[in-house]
Amino acid sequence: MADKYRVGIIGRTGRGNYGHGLDTVWREIDRAEVIAVADDDERGRWAARSRTGAERAYSDYHKMLEEEKLDIVAVAPRWINEHRDMMVAAAEHGCHIYTEKPFCRDLTEADAIVSACEMRHLKLAISHQTRWTPTLEVVKREIDNGLIGRVLEIRGRGKEDARRGGGEDLWVLGSHVLDLMRVFGGDPTTCHATVYANGEPVTRSHVHEGPEGIGPIAGDAINATYTLPDGVTGFFGSHRAAAGSPSRFGIQIFGTEGVIEFLTGHLPACHVLQDSSWSPGRSGKKWVPISSNGVGEAETLPRTGLHGGNVLAVNNLIDCIENPEQDPKCSMYDARWTVEMIAGVFESHRTGGPVTLPLKQRENPLTLL
Repeated sequence: MADKYRVGIIGRTGRGNYGHGLDTVWREIDRAEVIAVADDDERGRWAARSRTGAERAYSDYHKMLEEEKLDIVAVAPRWINEHRDMMVAAAEHGCHIYTEKPFCRDLTEADAIVSACEMRHLKLAISHQTRWTPTLEVVKREIDNGLIGRVLEIRGRGKEDARRGGGEDLWVLGSHVLDLMRVFGGDPTTCHATVYANGEPVTRSHVHEGPEGIGPIAGDAINATYTLPDGVTGFFGSHRAAAGSPSRFGIQIFGTEGVIEFLTGHLPACHVLQDSSWSPGRSGKKWVPISSNGVGEAETLPRTGLHGGNVLAVNNLIDCIENPEQDPKCSMYDARWTVEMIAGVFESHRTGGPVTLPLKQRENPLTLL
């Protein structure tokens, strides 16, 4: 164990920046200190050095990795077109990784990252922040204790805003939702999905280069079904400009005796309806909040937003570095599963039927239409 873990931060000002606070979280981590930042934008580089307290700043992250003996690297950009190269380079220099989501652009990249980390026995955590919320463990415990009976379905939706709804929503925000689906439902074995653009099934003509380095993308409406263990069915949907108010971004877990709604974030909104008809208007029963303190209890933890989620995630990553038999609560394997489930949507649409997960075909399915 190190007295203080030496941290390097990779950012890209103007091309993903420093994600959702993956640069500033380290100032609150007693077991770590920021040694260096890397950013090829000069103004952004020096601003990052100032706010992180880094000792040195580099224009090239490769040089930072070569010259600094780092223990942990934060791969911070939201844009993902260089995630694979950044993470593999960090692993090749023996660094554990905390990375922004989405993980990477396709399954070939995900496999390369996992392989590079496995070869060197390195840990990787991805910032699906809801994985670390204390409320999640409360909900899992209550489901195990029969709060909503036997789980039948898990339904998830993206933000479905006017710009990203559909394929982009699936990649950028659906990764959170699909990750939660696995938490409560287990690893899916099949995916059956359809992808539409302007009311028509997506074809090669609809495929375009997505924003934020996503790579090939298509579709403004997605409907996907997953086969989960124990007879549970998972659904994911995203339709452009169909957002709810308040937002539906999250999952609903339907059981024989009720429904749990679980949104996303550090301390997400979470409620239970103990009603086997799933219809409060008919039964007269009401939604009851669930907090980190339990069902019907008020939340007493401070709501520190994305920063609070990052603090929990980074401390868990360091715990796992110090206890090699443990993996982070949202590890590289979980990160790869989200890419697996996303790729499954497009592969099912491409082939016109259900596909088995994990996929044998590892390339981006939209490149094969």
